[in-house]
Amino acid sequence: MRTRSVVALLGSTALLAGCGGPGGETAPSVPPLVSISTTPTETTPTPSETPSSPPTAKVADTLCTRMDQTLVQSALAAPAVQIQLKPAPAEFGFPSYDVCQLRLSTSASGPVLRVGTSVFPSTPADLAAARKAYEATKGEAAKVVTIGQGGFGTSRFVVFLLEGKLFKVSGPPATLAKYVVLGEEAAQQADGLPDSEPLIIRPECERGTKSAAIAMGVEAAIRRDGETEAGDIVCGWITRTRVLYSTVRRVADAEAVIAPTRKAATSQSVPLGDEGYIDTASGRGVIRVGADKIVDLVPLPAGTADKDDMVAFALAMSGLYTR
Repeated sequence: MRTRSVVALLGSTALLAGCGGPGGETAPSVPPLVSISTTPTETTPTPSETPSSPPTAKVADTLCTRMDQTLVQSALAAPAVQIQLKPAPAEFGFPSYDVCQLRLSTSASGPVLRVGTSVFPSTPADLAAARKAYEATKGEAAKVVTIGQGGFGTSRFVVFLLEGKLFKVSGPPATLAKYVVLGEEAAQQADGLPDSEPLIIRPECERGTKSAAIAMGVEAAIRRDGETEAGDIVCGWITRTRVLYSTVRRVADAEAVIAPTRKAATSQSVPLGDEGYIDTASGRGVIRVGADKIVDLVPLPAGTADKDDMVAFALAMSGLYTR
């Protein structure tokens, strides 16, 4: 695959030291991600001309822009199919995926088709590990599919290996056969797909980089920072064997959602937000902010991060979500 032009917002020393200000119920407004060239360009003055229409923003080249939307609509019986222009946050796990989305209705809150590409190069061993990880969830039984170099799937997704990458196509309930059709379409469109840069960084997330490396026991090889549909910041640090990320859930009743965590024997209270906890078994942090916001700070695999290191990470990150 050819190199993918995806922004890596690498801050200077000043940025690393002075991260973006803490976010509140609405995440802080930050400039959009744009490519930065270090090579100065020369411009030749020209006589005054009648201004032309402003250029149309270019949609990033992803599998979502390449896939046959009519096929997607037919396979999933969707009333409409629209490309989601706003970049979706990465899907964190083993593997972690860069994700694009197709809306399957005209509603912003309607179902979506998610198309993911693994952030690391992958092998048949990685495919086998991905299936083993899925089977550990004890969800719907997965079956073998013959896409690319092989894969597996259910009535809600397919995962397959192609050209040294794992791909995942997932969405609302349908049938395995329909997801195989969508997976085959993704495979046909994958040739020459741009690769992502290793580092996609938002300066607001840099406040947690030092404590993330301590909690993970290693510096991240891949960074995936982004923003949820609601505008909340997502920060992610990734290696092949460790993942640590922070994100936000918008819920109808945050107090009810956090109640099981509050009552758990393994929860240790931390003075963050309206109430916060670190699970001493898994290392996961949960912070409630107001009536509708839950902040999750998640180390993977569960239980691999030291509890005190996760408390330090939560303290470093909390201002981004709680002010």
